[in-house]
Amino acid sequence: MKLFGFEIKRSEALGPEPVSFAPPVEDDGAVMVAAGGVYGTYVDLEGSAKTEAELVTKYRDMMNQPEVDSAVDDVINEAIVSETEEDIVKINLDKTKLTSNVKRIINEEFQALLRILNFNNQSYELFKRFYVDGRLYFHAILDDTNPRNGIKELRYIDPRKIRKIKEVAKRKDQATGATVQKKEKEYFLYSEKGYYNAGNGNSSQTGAVTGGLRIAKDSIIHVTSGLMDANNTVVLSYLHKAIKVLNQLRTLEDATVIYRISRAPERRIFYIDVGNLPKMKAEQYLRDMMTRHKNRVVYDATSGEIRDDRKFMTMLEDYWLPRREGNKGTEITTLPGGQNLGEMTDVQYFQKKLYRSLNVPESRMQVESTYNVGRSTEIQRDEVKFSKFVNRIRARFSQLFIKSLEKQLVLKGLMTLKEFSDISQDIKFDYAKDNYFAELKNIEMMKERLNVLVELDPFAGKYVSHQWIRKNILQQTEEDMNQLDQEMEEEDQDPRYQQQVMDGDQPMDAVPTNPEPRQ
Repeated sequence: MKLFGFEIKRSEALGPEPVSFAPPVEDDGAVMVAAGGVYGTYVDLEGSAKTEAELVTKYRDMMNQPEVDSAVDDVINEAIVSETEEDIVKINLDKTKLTSNVKRIINEEFQALLRILNFNNQSYELFKRFYVDGRLYFHAILDDTNPRNGIKELRYIDPRKIRKIKEVAKRKDQATGATVQKKEKEYFLYSEKGYYNAGNGNSSQTGAVTGGLRIAKDSIIHVTSGLMDANNTVVLSYLHKAIKVLNQLRTLEDATVIYRISRAPERRIFYIDVGNLPKMKAEQYLRDMMTRHKNRVVYDATSGEIRDDRKFMTMLEDYWLPRREGNKGTEITTLPGGQNLGEMTDVQYFQKKLYRSLNVPESRMQVESTYNVGRSTEIQRDEVKFSKFVNRIRARFSQLFIKSLEKQLVLKGLMTLKEFSDISQDIKFDYAKDNYFAELKNIEMMKERLNVLVELDPFAGKYVSHQWIRKNILQQTEEDMNQLDQEMEEEDQDPRYQQQVMDGDQPMDAVPTNPEPRQ
């Protein structure tokens, strides 16, 4: 089977594909098909290929609601900080056992990938697509004449036009009699028209999903939110749990508007005495009275004129009721308008529920609330939960960098798949932060570290090493230590700094150090 794009050869060191009676639980939303060709039998199709494109469209439609757009904007602004002078994201290789030269090369390749993604300018839009759609697809484009030049372009693909397919083969284990399955092939299908009509009456389910251009798995970089439906077949967005609440809020807002329009004015009730007239004549008499007393005045909002318009019925009509002779004759009373038109408690309840479903603190959505900066011990619990929620999303989004970096290093021959697999779990990414809670927390932690440092100073070089103190107490990375050592050497040669030491004036950023040579 010929696939479009490139394929990275798997080394035997990775080992053969494991065989099990239980299929692997994965969160990539791939459609499982039986091995044997395009028109194989689907293992699980219902709810997977049939609704994924519709779900993505639904998520994007939700952004038209102001409350949802504001909440999503708050999440993205917290996760992606581009207003500061520092880099939006940095790669952290401190936990890996790589040499300094290899770390430098990996950092250079990571910076090259950020330039390919135009991350400094498109980070907000890229993260928004991931957060709203719940998935990202990129086509890794290479130089066909020389693939060792690495990735030349990462082109975004609409998730409604591409699907991941896994072909599995089932067989019976001779020893136990159990049915085991093994993954045979993995590839992507791309259709320019998209997969909106999967399972409709015009085409079979198999043809609707499997039709399209087959693309090699290594040519596509695929990242998902990690959220799956109950059947573990459809990838969900972070907005999914807000769909029901949003529909309830929209319905309630529409009902509130209709109620206010229909119940705002006061209306008159005319009780017309028809005496002993027969039914037909009583109805005719009632219509004559309605025509005689009706004066339909309409305000035209387009022209600003007030005109007499009697040919249209409105929902603000007076009530005309016939009354037989008795103790009461003709009577005119007033039906009062709505008394609770200003009641918005139910609407506000669903607004708060919508914010909770989006994991955004309600205090951030209140316009009248002030921006209060206090100690970290005074921060509300909602802010702490929100900060952890943003960190989880960042960690999931970082899979885009991991998968891109893997292909870049392997294509350039800098690492093998096995070598990168060994260090991939130790690669971390540091995002720029502007959360005032995080800033206050860091300041207080630094104060506590300096206090511990003062207490440990007499034992430095005796029971604990200077390196251990800098790494475990001050939480300095290797890069930080190298930079600080260089800065301290420059300060030792600076006459102004030496004069301050001779005068007994310590710089504000100086910390207690042991008189022994720096490590």
